[in-house]
Amino acid sequence: MGALDGRVALVTGASRGIGRAIARRFAAEGAAVVLSASRSGPHGRRIGTLEEAVAEFRAAGCRADAVVADLADESARSDLVARASQAFGPIDVLVNNAAGARMRLPSETTAAERRFMFEVNVNAPVDLAQQALPAMKQAGRGWILNLTGAASRQSPVPYRDTRESALIIGAYGATKAALERYTEALAHEVAPFGIFVNALAPVAIVLTQSAEYVRDIARKHPDMAEPVEVMAEAALELCTNRHVARIAFSRALLHAVARDVRSLDGGTVLGDAELPADLEATA
Repeated sequence: MGALDGRVALVTGASRGIGRAIARRFAAEGAAVVLSASRSGPHGRRIGTLEEAVAEFRAAGCRADAVVADLADESARSDLVARASQAFGPIDVLVNNAAGARMRLPSETTAAERRFMFEVNVNAPVDLAQQALPAMKQAGRGWILNLTGAASRQSPVPYRDTRESALIIGAYGATKAALERYTEALAHEVAPFGIFVNALAPVAIVLTQSAEYVRDIARKHPDMAEPVEVMAEAALELCTNRHVARIAFSRALLHAVARDVRSLDGGTVLGDAELPADLEATA
């Protein structure tokens, strides 16, 4: 019996990277997963497509389907949860993983860039949560997880120089801070209905197939990299247990609940030698 048997999960930004890893880990625990991304087919030089992810999941015996929606477009996302629910039924678990970034100095960020980041990183997760809540309330259970990052935290942030800090904690960091405040407020509102809302951030740069540029950093500075399995396991913890309004960092959460990190197929416990030491948040 898997921890998510009989449940349906919707994961945004799931054609590659962290979102795809979370969806795969959930599927290994018995969830029927609906993967969402802004487009089907290849996306420039990025590795991974929705079609490839669904085919991989199904080949492993998992139930999987896909929906396409550009989260930057309010009308395009207006029925995303309803369309996702057509595959396997009402959504029990919503993971708002998709994010958009325009890394400019705060003094140089344009109004259009700010609107894009707030649309994808704040308004879209809020809209999807509101779409999913009625069915969750009717079922008397539900989990909503919003992906955030250390950029939301108040300075000092441990980046190498003030320019890099300004690039990362500017408009993008502001969107993640806003998402965390909304997460906390919504969590307290809906906990009485058996719905658990939390946020999760990595403690380091996450190693994924689509983040090849990160691998050079990891080879030179292994303490700055985190296996994607750590994020997937932490997401599973927050989407199967009764955490309320937790703004959690991946490794710290897993240590706090004494949870092992498993491979994405759930079959192997990863040993300490395969995982990084505890880090301060640097993602």
